[in-house]
Amino acid sequence: MISDQEFTRIASFLKGKYGIDMTDKKIIMNGRLENFVWSHGYASFTEFMNALEADPTGGLEKTLVNLLTTNHTFFMRESEHFDFMKSEVIPWIKEREAVTRDMRIWCGAASSGEEPYGLAMLLMDVLGLEANKWDTTVLATDISEDALRKAMAGEYEEEQVGVLPDYWRRRYFRQVAGTTKYRVTDELKSKVLYRKFNLMNPFPFRKPMHVIFMRNVMIYFDEPTKKELINKIYDMLLPGGYLFVGRTETLDRDNTDFEMVQPSIFRRPLDS
Repeated sequence: MISDQEFTRIASFLKGKYGIDMTDKKIIMNGRLENFVWSHGYASFTEFMNALEADPTGGLEKTLVNLLTTNHTFFMRESEHFDFMKSEVIPWIKEREAVTRDMRIWCGAASSGEEPYGLAMLLMDVLGLEANKWDTTVLATDISEDALRKAMAGEYEEEQVGVLPDYWRRRYFRQVAGTTKYRVTDELKSKVLYRKFNLMNPFPFRKPMHVIFMRNVMIYFDEPTKKELINKIYDMLLPGGYLFVGRTETLDRDNTDFEMVQPSIFRRPLDS
């Protein structure tokens, strides 16, 4: 069992490097790390952290992040967000960017790819014959390399893609021979750009975004870290741009300039 001192050391490391707050999550941390620590020959969590901090490759640090960040998602999660994108957001971007034909959408927690692929399919569906005239590449980032590898592989079980509209399944997925898995087509893969990114780092984007999906991310952060992240997101959105968060998440409306459109959907004021 992880000791209080070992727990504090690992929790402090994660908080300082990634903003992840594991206060009161000692049991969860122990459960997710214990098997790896013992099976890889470390005598204790302390020995594991000593090795991690001395590892010039950064491999053990990546393993720690992969083990302690939850990557649970599914296609069309919180489907009302996709409905709102279709009815309100995409028409707004089309009108605003009629000349540039550039849609800038960022998924800040790509996980295993269901969210960005879902958005890419939605964009192509709504734009129809105009799709090839627009730059609709979805930027998808995550701190977990394991999650990004799964996302870039783009393989999902039959029941996972079963929630998608029939037309989307037929056009954007192909069954892997001899299996129950389905793989995204090259066409769909080309519409999503995957990158590893730590949300605690300065945002490196050259142009502000129209839409930022930051769903089920802030549950990992304490209030000061969450406030800092929200401020960075606000500055990264165009006036009128939208922020989508998870349905169980909210913003402190007394400490943000975002306007709530509806629960879990926020907008930077047009005149800001």
